[in-house]
Amino acid sequence: MTQKERYATLVSRFQQLMPTVASELSFGSPFQLLIAVILSAQCTDKRVNLVTPELFRRYPDARAMSHASLEELLELISSVSYPNSKAAHILETARQIQERFDGEVPSDIDTLMTLPGVGRKTANVVASIAYDQPVIAVDTHVFRVSHRLGLSKGKSPEAVERDLERGIPEEFRARAHHWLILFGRYTCKALRPLCTDCPFQDLCTVPGGTTRQNFLKRP
Repeated sequence: MTQKERYATLVSRFQQLMPTVASELSFGSPFQLLIAVILSAQCTDKRVNLVTPELFRRYPDARAMSHASLEELLELISSVSYPNSKAAHILETARQIQERFDGEVPSDIDTLMTLPGVGRKTANVVASIAYDQPVIAVDTHVFRVSHRLGLSKGKSPEAVERDLERGIPEEFRARAHHWLILFGRYTCKALRPLCTDCPFQDLCTVPGGTTRQNFLKRP
Protein backbone atom coordinates (compact mmCIF):
# COMPACT_ATOMS: atom_id res chain seq x y z
CA MET A 1 0.00 0.00 0.00
CA THR A 2 1.37 3.39 -0.98
CA GLN A 3 1.31 6.31 1.43
CA LYS A 4 -1.30 8.02 -0.73
CA GLU A 5 -3.51 4.92 -0.57
CA ARG A 6 -2.98 4.68 3.19
CA TYR A 7 -4.22 8.22 3.72
CA ALA A 8 -7.14 7.73 1.32
CA THR A 9 -8.20 4.57 3.16
CA LEU A 10 -7.97 6.34 6.52
CA VAL A 11 -10.08 9.31 5.43
CA SER A 12 -12.68 7.15 3.70
CA ARG A 13 -13.06 4.84 6.66
CA PHE A 14 -13.25 7.66 9.20
CA GLN A 15 -15.93 9.34 7.09
CA GLN A 16 -18.04 6.21 7.49
CA LEU A 17 -17.22 5.61 11.15
CA MET A 18 -17.38 9.21 12.42
CA PRO A 19 -19.29 11.33 9.91
CA THR A 20 -20.00 13.98 12.55
CA VAL A 21 -17.29 14.88 15.04
CA ALA A 22 -16.66 17.78 17.41
CA SER A 23 -14.47 18.79 20.30
CA GLU A 24 -15.34 17.25 23.65
CA LEU A 25 -14.57 20.57 25.34
CA SER A 26 -17.56 22.73 26.25
CA PHE A 27 -17.41 26.34 25.04
CA GLY A 28 -19.62 29.03 23.61
CA SER A 29 -17.23 31.29 21.71
CA PRO A 30 -13.70 31.36 20.27
CA PHE A 31 -12.50 33.03 23.49
CA GLN A 32 -14.01 30.33 25.66
CA LEU A 33 -12.53 27.67 23.38
CA LEU A 34 -9.08 29.22 23.72
CA ILE A 35 -9.30 29.33 27.50
CA ALA A 36 -10.60 25.74 27.66
CA VAL A 37 -7.76 24.50 25.46
CA ILE A 38 -5.16 26.27 27.60
CA LEU A 39 -6.69 24.62 30.67
CA SER A 40 -6.72 21.20 28.97
CA ALA A 41 -2.93 20.97 28.67
CA GLN A 42 -1.88 17.81 30.53
CA CYS A 43 -5.43 17.57 31.86
CA THR A 44 -8.54 15.73 30.71
CA ASP A 45 -11.37 17.40 28.82
CA LYS A 46 -13.72 15.90 31.40
CA ARG A 47 -11.98 17.74 34.22
CA VAL A 48 -11.87 20.99 32.26
CA ASN A 49 -15.59 20.72 31.52
CA LEU A 50 -16.26 20.54 35.26
CA VAL A 51 -14.38 23.79 35.80
CA THR A 52 -15.40 25.98 32.88
CA PRO A 53 -19.17 26.38 33.49
CA GLU A 54 -18.66 28.52 36.58
CA LEU A 55 -15.54 30.16 35.14
CA PHE A 56 -17.40 31.25 32.01
CA ARG A 57 -20.52 32.21 33.96
CA ARG A 58 -18.45 34.75 35.87
CA TYR A 59 -16.11 35.69 33.05
CA PRO A 60 -17.77 34.94 29.70
CA ASP A 61 -15.46 37.02 27.51
CA ALA A 62 -12.06 38.66 27.37
CA ARG A 63 -13.31 41.97 28.77
CA ALA A 64 -14.81 40.34 31.86
CA MET A 65 -11.89 37.98 32.48
CA SER A 66 -9.32 40.76 32.02
CA HIS A 67 -10.76 42.40 35.15
CA ALA A 68 -10.59 39.26 37.28
CA SER A 69 -8.01 38.85 39.99
CA LEU A 70 -5.43 36.10 39.86
CA GLU A 71 -6.73 34.78 43.17
CA GLU A 72 -10.29 34.52 41.84
CA LEU A 73 -9.19 32.63 38.75
CA LEU A 74 -6.96 30.32 40.76
CA GLU A 75 -9.83 29.43 43.05
CA LEU A 76 -12.06 28.58 40.10
CA ILE A 77 -9.53 26.38 38.26
CA SER A 78 -7.74 24.88 41.27
CA SER A 79 -8.69 21.31 40.33
CA VAL A 80 -6.98 21.32 36.93
CA SER A 81 -3.31 20.46 36.47
CA TYR A 82 -0.78 23.27 37.04
CA PRO A 83 -3.43 25.74 38.22
CA ASN A 84 -0.99 28.48 39.24
CA SER A 85 0.65 28.86 35.85
CA LYS A 86 -2.63 28.38 33.99
CA ALA A 87 -4.39 31.05 36.06
CA ALA A 88 -1.61 33.49 35.24
CA HIS A 89 -1.72 32.54 31.56
CA ILE A 90 -5.48 32.89 31.10
CA LEU A 91 -5.56 36.21 32.94
CA GLU A 92 -2.78 37.70 30.83
CA THR A 93 -4.22 36.17 27.67
CA ALA A 94 -7.59 37.77 28.40
CA ARG A 95 -5.92 41.13 28.99
CA GLN A 96 -3.93 40.94 25.79
CA ILE A 97 -6.92 39.88 23.70
CA GLN A 98 -8.89 42.80 25.11
CA GLU A 99 -6.10 45.34 24.71
CA ARG A 100 -4.49 44.18 21.46
CA PHE A 101 -7.44 42.72 19.56
CA ASP A 102 -10.45 44.57 20.97
CA GLY A 103 -11.74 41.43 22.65
CA GLU A 104 -11.66 39.23 19.55
CA VAL A 105 -9.53 36.07 19.41
CA PRO A 106 -7.21 36.27 16.37
CA SER A 107 -7.48 33.57 13.74
CA ASP A 108 -3.85 33.72 12.61
CA ILE A 109 -1.77 30.91 14.12
CA ASP A 110 1.42 32.92 14.51
CA THR A 111 -0.49 35.71 16.22
CA LEU A 112 -2.23 33.26 18.54
CA MET A 113 1.16 31.90 19.54
CA THR A 114 2.17 35.31 20.89
CA LEU A 115 -0.41 34.91 23.66
CA PRO A 116 0.68 33.51 27.07
CA GLY A 117 0.24 29.76 27.37
CA VAL A 118 -0.50 29.30 23.68
CA GLY A 119 1.82 26.96 21.81
CA ARG A 120 1.43 25.62 18.31
CA LYS A 121 -0.93 22.81 19.31
CA THR A 122 -3.28 25.17 21.13
CA ALA A 123 -3.15 27.69 18.28
CA ASN A 124 -3.96 24.98 15.74
CA VAL A 125 -6.89 23.71 17.80
CA VAL A 126 -8.41 27.19 17.97
CA ALA A 127 -7.74 27.93 14.31
CA SER A 128 -9.21 24.59 13.27
CA ILE A 129 -12.31 24.53 15.46
CA ALA A 130 -13.19 28.21 15.76
CA TYR A 131 -12.16 29.34 12.28
CA ASP A 132 -12.31 26.11 10.26
CA GLN A 133 -8.73 26.50 9.06
CA PRO A 134 -7.17 23.45 7.32
CA VAL A 135 -4.63 22.70 10.05
CA ILE A 136 -4.14 19.69 12.30
CA ALA A 137 -3.17 20.04 15.94
CA VAL A 138 -0.80 17.28 17.06
CA ASP A 139 -1.19 16.25 20.68
CA THR A 140 0.04 13.03 22.27
CA HIS A 141 -2.91 11.05 20.88
CA VAL A 142 -2.45 12.28 17.32
CA PHE A 143 1.32 11.76 17.54
CA ARG A 144 0.90 8.17 18.74
CA VAL A 145 -1.83 7.20 16.28
CA SER A 146 0.04 8.75 13.34
CA HIS A 147 3.04 6.55 14.04
CA ARG A 148 1.07 3.39 14.72
CA LEU A 149 -0.95 3.74 11.51
CA GLY A 150 2.11 4.55 9.42
CA LEU A 151 0.98 8.09 8.64
CA SER A 152 4.24 9.64 9.79
CA LYS A 153 7.68 8.81 11.11
CA GLY A 154 8.22 12.36 12.32
CA LYS A 155 10.25 12.75 15.49
CA SER A 156 8.48 15.92 16.61
CA PRO A 157 4.87 17.14 16.67
CA GLU A 158 5.77 19.69 13.99
CA ALA A 159 7.13 16.99 11.70
CA VAL A 160 4.01 14.85 12.19
CA GLU A 161 1.85 17.89 11.53
CA ARG A 162 3.61 18.49 8.22
CA ASP A 163 3.15 14.85 7.17
CA LEU A 164 -0.54 14.84 8.08
CA GLU A 165 -1.21 18.08 6.24
CA ARG A 166 0.56 16.71 3.17
CA GLY A 167 -1.44 13.51 3.27
CA ILE A 168 -4.92 14.71 4.25
CA PRO A 169 -6.83 16.94 1.81
CA GLU A 170 -7.69 20.41 3.11
CA GLU A 171 -11.42 19.78 3.25
CA PHE A 172 -10.95 16.92 5.73
CA ARG A 173 -8.27 18.35 8.03
CA ALA A 174 -10.56 20.00 10.57
CA ARG A 175 -12.42 16.70 10.98
CA ALA A 176 -9.21 14.65 10.88
CA HIS A 177 -8.00 16.52 13.95
CA HIS A 178 -11.00 15.14 15.87
CA TRP A 179 -10.89 11.72 14.21
CA LEU A 180 -7.33 11.06 15.29
CA ILE A 181 -7.74 12.46 18.80
CA LEU A 182 -10.91 10.50 19.54
CA PHE A 183 -9.50 7.31 18.02
CA GLY A 184 -6.37 7.66 20.16
CA ARG A 185 -8.34 8.55 23.26
CA TYR A 186 -10.81 5.67 23.16
CA THR A 187 -9.40 2.89 20.94
CA CYS A 188 -5.72 3.22 20.11
CA LYS A 189 -4.83 4.08 23.70
CA ALA A 190 -1.26 4.45 24.88
CA LEU A 191 -1.08 1.58 27.38
CA ARG A 192 -4.02 -0.68 26.61
CA PRO A 193 -5.04 -0.23 22.98
CA LEU A 194 -8.28 -1.99 22.07
CA CYS A 195 -6.76 -3.78 19.12
CA THR A 196 -9.63 -6.22 18.65
CA ASP A 197 -11.99 -3.26 18.23
CA CYS A 198 -9.68 -1.40 15.85
CA PRO A 199 -11.07 -0.70 12.36
CA PHE A 200 -7.56 -0.04 11.06
CA GLN A 201 -5.78 -3.31 11.81
CA ASP A 202 -4.79 -3.57 8.15
CA LEU A 203 -3.00 -0.20 8.42
CA CYS A 204 -1.33 -0.80 11.78
CA THR A 205 2.47 -0.87 11.65
CA VAL A 206 2.99 -2.19 15.18
CA PRO A 207 4.65 -5.60 14.77
CA GLY A 208 2.22 -8.42 15.41
CA GLY A 209 3.25 -10.40 18.48
CA THR A 210 4.96 -7.40 20.04
CA THR A 211 2.81 -4.54 21.26
CA ARG A 212 -0.47 -5.82 19.87
CA GLN A 213 -0.45 -9.30 21.38
CA ASN A 214 1.29 -8.33 24.60
CA PHE A 215 -1.22 -5.59 25.32
CA LEU A 216 -4.12 -7.93 24.63
CA LYS A 217 -2.74 -10.50 27.08
CA ARG A 218 -2.62 -8.02 29.96
CA PRO A 219 -5.33 -8.38 32.61
